Amino acid sequence: MDDASQVLKFIRPGGIPSALLIFAVAWFLVQLLHRVGDQLGNRLVDRRLLINQMITIIRFVIYIMTFAAAVPVIFTLTDQMMIALGGTIAVTIGFALKDLAASIIAGLTLLLDKPFQVGDRVTFDGFYGEIVSIGLRSVRLVTLDDNLITIPNNKFLNDSVSSGNAGELHMLIQQDFYIGIDQDLQTAKRIAQEAITSCPYAYLKNPWAVLVNEVIHEQYFALRLRTKVYVMDVRYEKVLESDVTERIVKGFAEARIQRPAILYRNAPFAGTVATSQPEQKYDQPV
Repeated sequence: MDDASQVLKFIRPGGIPSALLIFAVAWFLVQLLHRVGDQLGNRLVDRRLLINQMITIIRFVIYIMTFAAAVPVIFTLTDQMMIALGGTIAVTIGFALKDLAASIIAGLTLLLDKPFQVGDRVTFDGFYGEIVSIGLRSVRLVTLDDNLITIPNNKFLNDSVSSGNAGELHMLIQQDFYIGIDQDLQTAKRIAQEAITSCPYAYLKNPWAVLVNEVIHEQYFALRLRTKVYVMDVRYEKVLESDVTERIVKGFAEARIQRPAILYRNAPFAGTVATSQPEQKYDQPV
């Protein structure tokens, strides 16, 4: 109680309105910064990620300047006051703020180390989405079903995080499609190649590919066609996946390429074109 009473002696009641005004101005600047950033990001799409990163840094600067400006207004900074604050605040508030302090230090570490940036698509602790802000205390992530996830900064110092685009607009999208092992592989592969190269959301300046593997899928053999293509902007990730899927499904249907099934067929080896429809005999799943 003696330490607390000593601290109260150094509080300047007349400075509280000024401090509140400082906080209000800082809040207004942060809100204005968000709006300007959103407008610039929509107009300058190619620089959207760079704009988001600059806004994050500016917001940190505003927070620090606000704290530095408000403390001298509220407190009379004398040697006795500094000693009293050091003894009282460290003991009574230190434990309550230890997680916050760790998150603030972690936030600065994230800005310097850059394991991910604002605008990145990341996977962390079972959540996948876009980083929308890196704050003093936490990182905010919006999932693809529009849920806002708040994660304390210090969590990222101990756990692994995966970034899909690592600060770039373009991101590799990988999709798997399965066909029967006795189907026309070359035609299926051509359909998949045409699907990704004709997709309006694909960024074809980066390498793309259609890879083929024979796998065991759901307890039966199948041919897996894996498409790999970059999307021009991470915001179009799911639109690209939907567009490519529609093109491939339609192409398989028109070419009469069948999906895998548990069956015995008197058919040529995989990869050759069958001259007639083979007789099929279906088995029950094991």
